Amino acid sequence: MTDLRIRAATPDDLDAVLAFWKVSAEGTSISDDRDGVERLVGRDPESLLLAELDGVLVGTVIAGFDGWRCHLYRLAVHPERRRRGIGSALLTAAEERFVRLGGRRADAMVLVRNETGRHAWRAAGYAPEEKWRRWVKPLGE
Repeated sequence: MTDLRIRAATPDDLDAVLAFWKVSAEGTSISDDRDGVERLVGRDPESLLLAELDGVLVGTVIAGFDGWRCHLYRLAVHPERRRRGIGSALLTAAEERFVRLGGRRADAMVLVRNETGRHAWRAAGYAPEEKWRRWVKPLGE
């Protein structure tokens, strides 16, 4: 896939990213809005990686690093473009970013019901860590 371009999102990309997630991402997040994604890109401009093919958005991943842990979110590939190496290219770019920043282990948020996603993560060398559970508390409203 030589025409695939991986790059960091800019503020001009955010509306397109939000629309892309409605078609390509599994599930929704409390942060799937303009303000949430603007905060992400404003705080860490290289964290939201986009995959483009001939200038068309075909994939995303959020590669967030807080100085301690490497977190992966929103790995999404357009349904018509899956199984062509786009997700792998995004993960490679994310992992390379983490290594440059000093990260030592990456973790991914994967919905339990997302069987396709679980297969993709496993194929990329990730495995569930059964001894941990995610605990959440919505903040604000």
